[in-house]
Amino acid sequence: MIVRNAPQAVRKYEVIEQYIHTLIDQKQFTEDVRLPSEHFLCKKFGVSRETVRTAFSHLKERELIYTKKGSGTFVNKKAFLREQHQMDHGKIKIGAIIQGQDYHANKNLIRGIKDSLENESVELRIFYTDNKFANERKCLLSCSSGFHGLIVDGVKASILNPNLDCYSALYDKDIPVIFYNNYYVDAQFPKVTIADNQCADELVKRLTEAGHQYISGVFVYDNYQGIEKYKGYVRALQKYGASYDDAYVKWVISDDASDKKEFYKSLWKFLKAVPKCTAIVCCNFMILRTVLDLLQKQGKQVPKDYSVVAFDYSDNDWSDSGITASVHPGYEMGFEVGKRIFRMISDNEYKIHDYSYTFKPTIYDGWSIRNLREI
Repeated sequence: MIVRNAPQAVRKYEVIEQYIHTLIDQKQFTEDVRLPSEHFLCKKFGVSRETVRTAFSHLKERELIYTKKGSGTFVNKKAFLREQHQMDHGKIKIGAIIQGQDYHANKNLIRGIKDSLENESVELRIFYTDNKFANERKCLLSCSSGFHGLIVDGVKASILNPNLDCYSALYDKDIPVIFYNNYYVDAQFPKVTIADNQCADELVKRLTEAGHQYISGVFVYDNYQGIEKYKGYVRALQKYGASYDDAYVKWVISDDASDKKEFYKSLWKFLKAVPKCTAIVCCNFMILRTVLDLLQKQGKQVPKDYSVVAFDYSDNDWSDSGITASVHPGYEMGFEVGKRIFRMISDNEYKIHDYSYTFKPTIYDGWSIRNLREI
């Protein structure tokens, strides 16, 4: 598979604008309710104050927000509703409910969805769950009427979901839904995913061919993808004759990364407890960044001290990073789910047709694997 980047990069201030649009659209705000602070937005999206102020400036030009000196920035709900009413006329409305935690994957995915629908009379609304069930429920209820179709990245999809009743209601109302990345096995909708088992095989194979036998893995257990990646990791260790021991697996939950100090501490404790470990498999891009930062803080070098590989490298600098990893097809995935949800909306018998799709992994071979056979 050839990975192509989006033809036009999403500018950082546009992400802030979209986030504020989404907050208002989810009815989290009413008129005269204050928006999140500049500091909060800078921290959440890893951007400068200037970027946030640029986004605010654009929204103020459209009279969607206003500032009270000494009090903060507020929503002009009436102006927002007036603008949305003008946009709604005669268009197919599609909602995209995304986790919002991986900035790089999200920006490419949203661009792909928009490009797949650019020649159609479609209005796309973006909703963020921050990987919280309560937020997902708000999003689903907001989209339960007036929407023609939904694109969804499931929340904590490996555990029991309290929102399956919402999905059943959408199914009964004949509102098409297509999942991407994470999906619920009990929901009767198609999905666009990546062949994580095959990806795990490719990554572990490269490590064992370089002589690594004690390979640790850091996996997210409340994420359906994380479970599938772990299964593939175990099968590949067995297939290629590497050692498997429960002590070499670090399980984390999606919210662990929010407290970096504690996360670093627990990760380092884990690595010190497996002294034979020479390689680390990272479940996703956010785990990878945490592991690399931790190793640097501890004075460890990649690949001299630890070889590192990862699933789903989602930033566009994958070819410069040097990390051997699967490249996340963010733009292609967005294009694929956008194209498929539009076809589902036009198909009166979409429930009996298969709109699922699986991407084959694309592996970038960097320099992050040390060849122990040459020592």
